[in-house]
Amino acid sequence: MTPREIIAEAWAITTRTPSLRRWAFTSSLLETLLSIKLIGYQVYFTYEFFLRGGEPGFFDIEIMLFNTLPFWAFATIVGSFLFLVLIEFFLPHVCLGAIIGLGAKAYRKETVKGGLVLGLYNFGAVFAIHEFLTLSGISTIVTVSSLTLRYIKGPIQTWILFMIAGLFLFSMVLKFFFSFAEEGVVTQKLGILEAIGKSFKMIVSHLGHVVFLLILLFVISLRILINAVMIVLLPAVIIGLGLLLTLFLSDLISYAIAGIVGLALIIAVSYMFGYILAFKQTVWTITYLELIRQKDLDVIVD
Repeated sequence: MTPREIIAEAWAITTRTPSLRRWAFTSSLLETLLSIKLIGYQVYFTYEFFLRGGEPGFFDIEIMLFNTLPFWAFATIVGSFLFLVLIEFFLPHVCLGAIIGLGAKAYRKETVKGGLVLGLYNFGAVFAIHEFLTLSGISTIVTVSSLTLRYIKGPIQTWILFMIAGLFLFSMVLKFFFSFAEEGVVTQKLGILEAIGKSFKMIVSHLGHVVFLLILLFVISLRILINAVMIVLLPAVIIGLGLLLTLFLSDLISYAIAGIVGLALIIAVSYMFGYILAFKQTVWTITYLELIRQKDLDVIVD
């Protein structure tokens, strides 16, 4: 199949497979919530450090809640927050396994079911592969850079920031070469290192095909740019709306309305991201299934 045919088939599968979109929406919602938490903390630290000239601590918000709320309310809020962070951190890996498996079944005209089994069975390998790429995430880089700026002083700070930037670029390169690793794990039950090695070989062997596919995907989805802008804007919209409403309404009502509007915005954005995630991942799944049919370029006689 040509890249254009793969794109068209992936979109058709995405639009006609509700279970695929449900898993993608769940993953996008959890990833968006986690990113908003990380970016929200960094906005607070930036405000305290650069605008007010203070020395923000890592647990300032938790200490403020402890001092202003009854203990049961504080424990409930902090416990729920930590529980949600754990879910938001781990569950998207389960969702990815389900998305890849269901997309492969739909492409092969098989019954599209078993998402939970696919996700749980492949969770460990998918999670391990993603751990190699920890520093390829924008939220992670922002968090690590913020910690460096706040807690490391002197000339070494500049060197560490350069090192972080270098590791980010290196992780992005690895992410490109690992593009087919999860597909190998889910569709062929390959081991982690075997899947990574096979992905690297496939990318090198079909570089022109893959790069053209990437260009098409970038033009169609622009997911990374939209994701970054939305995640940064959502906390600002929610906080700004809450502050604006306090000019006319009581604080409790204002914050309640801002919270409801913010939740609605997060769900709407996550629904859009879910469509794009399902489509993008199905493109890579179909590409992988097509490429493994071809003989490896280093094999002359089977």
